[in-house]
Amino acid sequence: MYKAPRGTSDILPQEQNYWKYVKEKAVLVCHLYGYQPLTTPIFEDSRLFSRTVSGGTDLADKEMYIFEDRSGQKLALRAEGTAPVCRAYLEHGLFNLPQPIKLYYIGAAFRYERPQAGRYRQHHQFGYEALGDVDPALDVEVIEMAQQFLLSLGLPKFSIQLNSIGCELCQPGYIKSLQQHYSNHIADLCPDCKTRLLKNPLRLLDCKKASCQKIAETAPKITNYLCPKCQEHFQNVQQGLKTLEIPFQLNHRLVRGLDYYTRTVFEIEPQEEGSQSALGGGGRYDNLVEQLGGKHTPAVGFATGIERLILNLKRQKMEIPPSCKSVAFIAYLGEGAKIEAMKLASRLRQAGIAVIKATGSKSLKGQLRQANSLGTNYTIIIGEKEVKNQTVVLRDMINNKQDSVSIDELVLSLKQNNPPRIISQIHSQPPDMI
Repeated sequence: MYKAPRGTSDILPQEQNYWKYVKEKAVLVCHLYGYQPLTTPIFEDSRLFSRTVSGGTDLADKEMYIFEDRSGQKLALRAEGTAPVCRAYLEHGLFNLPQPIKLYYIGAAFRYERPQAGRYRQHHQFGYEALGDVDPALDVEVIEMAQQFLLSLGLPKFSIQLNSIGCELCQPGYIKSLQQHYSNHIADLCPDCKTRLLKNPLRLLDCKKASCQKIAETAPKITNYLCPKCQEHFQNVQQGLKTLEIPFQLNHRLVRGLDYYTRTVFEIEPQEEGSQSALGGGGRYDNLVEQLGGKHTPAVGFATGIERLILNLKRQKMEIPPSCKSVAFIAYLGEGAKIEAMKLASRLRQAGIAVIKATGSKSLKGQLRQANSLGTNYTIIIGEKEVKNQTVVLRDMINNKQDSVSIDELVLSLKQNNPPRIISQIHSQPPDMI
């Protein structure tokens, strides 16, 4: 049998409720803050990603899905959302509009990594970006949006981890000090960190291996190396968060997995024991648009994985509002009734009423059993008598009552979401039908 590729999963109907819930909350928070939707292609020129990440990161060294098309162009499946947003910003001249430009996206991303709970080779990201303004108030807004989004989902137990990793002026001095510190512990470093020490030293602080974390605990703090402008920016971000009474924790070991970040970086960690790390994260990337061939464009953003959010919602046993279900199920008895059932279903749907019509040649008992399993509020039953009288039997599946109503009355009342008053108790065998 064929199976979904490793690291991917089917989103079955019973799971769609969670996805609809998370996406609706994402769109709502973006609407409240004035962010507009953007959809980018699922694959891009591979250089878009390779140019914005350097060696020593998992994305650059191991994880991208890269292939050549028939023309020989090297393409990559979308590995993350920010670089495509910046490409679209440049390609469509969005820099000519009043700044900042505020955009959000929801879409699939692909990374070849070891599958585990909340982490897949095909996963789905929700993210938003504000491009074209260096104001630290935008950093605060992006963090506040993330906080409000998670609270709106019903995930109140999290901490906001905050740091600044400086800019191209203050990072070199810090990196030199960091390399000196780690050079004294080379024998204790994992193989990946030995590579990072040469290629991407900041990522040393992010290693999850116990031996490397112990070294990171005594590493110098980058906040002691910030240039005056970065210090001022970071202080303003902290002050803005305090003004809005948004709690946060300074974390001098916090860096991001992609090396285009500058200044503010943040991650949101769940507090529940056993939860997946990082509900999401983001920060500033003031040089990324310039790296892609544009002018210097300050920018800041946030991203989170939808699968990971759903995992945490399930872990907390969060009750998700049910999705819209069909109002009624139409059952019939006999070929003439089957034709009338088809006509009635079409009429109800054209009136905007969601219904499911029975199919095949199941007995009425079998049809009613199907209606009960679908959880519809009403079952509409049509037999020979009903065809002749232009009526239906309307059965209330919740209150166990039923009555005969005209088709015109049925359509009008269901359209107004005010079903006819049903007063008769359900008989064990509906008259003239079984």
